[in-house]
Amino acid sequence: MAFTFLLLLGLFVAVFVGFNIGGSSTGVAFGPAVGSRVVSKLAAAGLMTGFALLGGWTVGRNVIKTMGGEIVPQSEFTLIASVGVLFFVGLALLISNLFGVPASTSMTAVGAIAGLGVATGSLNEGIMLEIVSWWLIAPVIAFWVCAMIGRYLYPYLDAWLAIDSSSGALLVRDQSSVIPRPRIASGTSARELISGALVVVIGCYMAFSAGASNTANAVAPLVGSGELGLEPGILLAGGAIGLGAFTIARRTLETVGNDLTDLPLLAALIVEVVSASLITFLSAIGIPASLAVSATMCIVGLGWGRASRTITLSEATTVALQGEKGSKISVDALAADSHSTTVNPNPVQQIGKEDPTELTPTDLFNPATTARVITLWILTPSIAALASYLVFQFLPLPGL
Repeated sequence: MAFTFLLLLGLFVAVFVGFNIGGSSTGVAFGPAVGSRVVSKLAAAGLMTGFALLGGWTVGRNVIKTMGGEIVPQSEFTLIASVGVLFFVGLALLISNLFGVPASTSMTAVGAIAGLGVATGSLNEGIMLEIVSWWLIAPVIAFWVCAMIGRYLYPYLDAWLAIDSSSGALLVRDQSSVIPRPRIASGTSARELISGALVVVIGCYMAFSAGASNTANAVAPLVGSGELGLEPGILLAGGAIGLGAFTIARRTLETVGNDLTDLPLLAALIVEVVSASLITFLSAIGIPASLAVSATMCIVGLGWGRASRTITLSEATTVALQGEKGSKISVDALAADSHSTTVNPNPVQQIGKEDPTELTPTDLFNPATTARVITLWILTPSIAALASYLVFQFLPLPGL
């Protein structure tokens, strides 16, 4: 009886974790699409559910195997240990929600598993070193890839794509026949329709990446314990993510990104593509990593690169050596970009020729909020690892 109750508790916590993942990840993936009125919240939830499940079913298997049997041996994942690890992940989600900051569930889950491994003397230090190394390398890659895009490509992409939407929806429902079908709304140009389709495709890619990296956070301990099969675990996580997408995600779809930055649509899509590509790659090689951390570093890198166009490379080197005195760089650059429904008729200014006063209407990001986010990203896995170690080391838990 106690065994059955413990398993039900573990499944409940797994669903809770997946539910929260769906609530937060849907806003990140489809916030731009919903904000630009390309898709509805209901459609965004459906797409999130399908593509997150696809990501977990394909690439996400590798992350589940890493977290469910390589950081510590599968023999250490007793049912009570698995429930304990999931409890710490759920606790981290609760703390992050109270502070209004999205916690890195991947980092927190790995921290809790590492605490179990240290307490039982079974931690695979080589695997942990590889994971932590990628945690340090991935944000640096995200920053510099987006910095180079911001410095050398962003103005040309902004002028060429001109991703915007006119008032009203891009598509309307045609009910002239028995079966309703979508029809292009009046006033929607072909360019705008293509741009809208691009926004949706990138949102689906982001959802795939979120499923690939986050499915393991919900079910890897239970799969590792042998109490839940791999495929049923993926389906359970996918269903929980979908539940979150259809419920609490409606709020995150409206508010995503407001505290950190006021990104233009093109910038948001670049951030999504780069961060999703990086996390999909890491998931493919079995490394659990944070999509939120990579996305934030993409935002900062893109903004820095965009702002650095006001000076040449030699001037940037001088600024780096001598400090900010005399610098023309502004971190407000991304939010300054103009938007129109037609191609920008003005030629792109060359590097070093742009006027820095034109790049400063609003802040790119709130430094205090960003500092709080980064601090909690460091603290939550550290707290999870320490708490997990103390619990599994000193509490007389059965089966350990």
